[in-house]
Amino acid sequence: MLASWTRLPFQVILLLLSSTGINTKEAPETPGSPVVPGEPVRRSVVLKGKSHVEYVEVLKPVTYELQCTWTGTESKLPNITGFWKRNEGEIENSHVAVPLENNQYNLKREFSIVGDETLGNYSCVFDGVAKIDFIFAVPQMGEVHDKPIVSYVGDSVVLACKMEDTKPTPVTWHWYKPNGTDKALINSSLEHRYKITNDQKKTKLVVLGVEQSDSGMYYCGAVYEVGTSVSHTELRVISFMEPLKPFIAIVIEVIILVVLILLYEKSSKITPGDTDDGTNTEQTNQLTQGENSETSIRQRKV
Repeated sequence: MLASWTRLPFQVILLLLSSTGINTKEAPETPGSPVVPGEPVRRSVVLKGKSHVEYVEVLKPVTYELQCTWTGTESKLPNITGFWKRNEGEIENSHVAVPLENNQYNLKREFSIVGDETLGNYSCVFDGVAKIDFIFAVPQMGEVHDKPIVSYVGDSVVLACKMEDTKPTPVTWHWYKPNGTDKALINSSLEHRYKITNDQKKTKLVVLGVEQSDSGMYYCGAVYEVGTSVSHTELRVISFMEPLKPFIAIVIEVIILVVLILLYEKSSKITPGDTDDGTNTEQTNQLTQGENSETSIRQRKV
């Protein structure tokens, strides 16, 4: 009897251990984008033609339920094929048969937008002839610097970026400098040649003592929870002799032109000794002497 009572606690412990193991077993994860907690945000579009583009501004991770409705063509087939694309690539296993309901076709699907890798263009396609594009992006900077900023070697230069007043304020700002064919993040606390100042919707990058090697494309990034909006500014660093080059070229052209004109005049100048022969000189002298004799005779007659 005593032995059975002593074995009882060990059996209870084994039972508890086995029960705990069953309850804590994790279910296998399903592939796909992580689902953002909360109700999905519905975005509906009714298409009456062949195509439509819907721009969606995203600030933080969110799940969207995209609802596409197409009124179809005059034939109104009872069933058509519908599928989804992302950035012009077809989403695997998204082909479905779409029935005609209330004289239109309906297609919907959920997508989680959680970062830069999930932003982009999502499209619902009806029978390969009609399409609705949903373009998910963070707020874009409207100000674009088409002309480069020019600075001289040894000077300091200020590069600036600005988010429009009507756009949401970014969480922070980042700056990137040219690094060969790529770009590198600027850490102003470690690289003392750079100074970064952020003021909500504005940011400035100061580059001290610029060199010609600093020339290139600089990128500013407005960082939001779900991604980064990027703009760029080109910096061109030149030496002090660079602006004088056109003037020097003009001076050289003028000097060459003057020299050519002088050489031409010298070569085309005619001298009597070089061009007239002796006969012409004698005839000229005889005519002159004859005129003088005739003048003397007239004076004596008078």
